[in-house]
Amino acid sequence: MLDAPVDAWYVWIGVAAASAAAFGVAASFPTAPPPDAAGVASTVDSVADCEYAATAEHPLSADEIRIGAHRLGLRGDGGTAHATFAYGPVAPVAAGTGLDAVAHGASPETAFDSPAVFRTAVQDARDRRPEWRPAADRLLVRCVSWEGFDATLVAG
Repeated sequence: MLDAPVDAWYVWIGVAAASAAAFGVAASFPTAPPPDAAGVASTVDSVADCEYAATAEHPLSADEIRIGAHRLGLRGDGGTAHATFAYGPVAPVAAGTGLDAVAHGASPETAFDSPAVFRTAVQDARDRRPEWRPAADRLLVRCVSWEGFDATLVAG
């Protein structure tokens, strides 16, 4: 006979090791899908390509977000996802700033002293190195123009 007897101890150890390995592989799979970075980037692009002032919102299902001038990243239970903007650069908005007020509906004239100060704030936001930060429940995108200077503001 070529088969090992079922009552042999080495057969049971081999079966137990194979079962443990299969369980380890199955347990390492994520429990949720990765966040939808492509959908968020599409929303940003739909506003960034505007010819007139526009605003859009996109719900976020991520724990953390990283917004740069040309791309974004989302991190959640299902992993990390990245997407690149087709139109840009955009200006990532930090909470509590004048750009944040403009992104949430204020006019640039009320949040900034002059178009030059607005332009400098937008350029500084574009040049800032993106960092992971807690994500809000929605991403807000607003395209604004002030005296010939157009900017797409992204607050998340």
